[in-house]
Amino acid sequence: MIPAIFGLSGLTLTDDERAFFRDSDPAGYILFGRNIENREQLRRLTDELRSLDGRTNLPILIDQEGGRVARMRSPEWPNFPSGAAFDALYDRAPASAIEAARLNAMALAVMLAEVGITVDCLPLLDVRQPGASDVIGDRALGSEPMRVAALGRAILGGLQAGGVVGIVKHIPGHGRALLDTHEALPTVDAPDRDLQTDLAPFAALRDAAMAMTCHVIFEAWDPDRPATLSPIVIDSVIRQRIGFHGLLMTDDLDMKALSGNVPSRAADAIAAGCDIALNCWAKMDDMVGIANALDPISTVSRARLEGAMDRISGDGDERPFATLVDQRDALLAIA
Repeated sequence: MIPAIFGLSGLTLTDDERAFFRDSDPAGYILFGRNIENREQLRRLTDELRSLDGRTNLPILIDQEGGRVARMRSPEWPNFPSGAAFDALYDRAPASAIEAARLNAMALAVMLAEVGITVDCLPLLDVRQPGASDVIGDRALGSEPMRVAALGRAILGGLQAGGVVGIVKHIPGHGRALLDTHEALPTVDAPDRDLQTDLAPFAALRDAAMAMTCHVIFEAWDPDRPATLSPIVIDSVIRQRIGFHGLLMTDDLDMKALSGNVPSRAADAIAAGCDIALNCWAKMDDMVGIANALDPISTVSRARLEGAMDRISGDGDERPFATLVDQRDALLAIA
């Protein structure tokens, strides 16, 4: 197994993808709108991915946050609210907001599990800051760290109860970035004392199974390298100060925030201390290059991966999807 998660080009695997994935044995896969048509098609696709190496607990990821970040869309699937909806409810009724976030996440997980998806790239623990790029914006759970942590923990619990693993992102915090990392490399010049605000939700949820890095330079910690590629940030900040010891994956390596070719980015991220390199866009040359650039997954990283996937269980809550959504909406109506 190589420490990489790859994307797919279309609604079905091509012959080249099928052969390459069998040969390279990536740690998992990530799905986008280009891979999704309807329930039947999506379930066939995820079943085929599992059949490639027989792993029943295969990580099959999706960015299904709600709001503007959703790969499974109407009319086949319902729309879900963004993080800002729960932030607004928290202003009036904190306990109701926490329960609404949990119900929403459980409904998401039920929807994903039905089609064979096992990991959702949620929750965002980025603390929203005034004047920052709108790339986070209404996706955030708020601007107060402990509120973000409380809602984030409810989301992680709801996902797990519904049979899906969550990923906290974008560690150690994307909330201050003035630029969209899809397009450019942001530099945050806040002093270390101010960055404690950004770290706080991640520290509160340090026991999460998985986390995703951000492609942001923090001058206070490493003025030369974005967090994804910085052994200083990964070891000193993420592993030691935050205390996160779960599976650490990169944000998408194809983003314009990073320089150099994609295979070298993957190798540098793993060398810096990330467990998994995430490559989303199914460009065969890049994927082959990554497979050639990476050694097999380390024993430590493999144990973290298996430990994360072992958290999929469900808690015996068998409320139907429609009931979960109705209960969530009744709570959100308070705001």
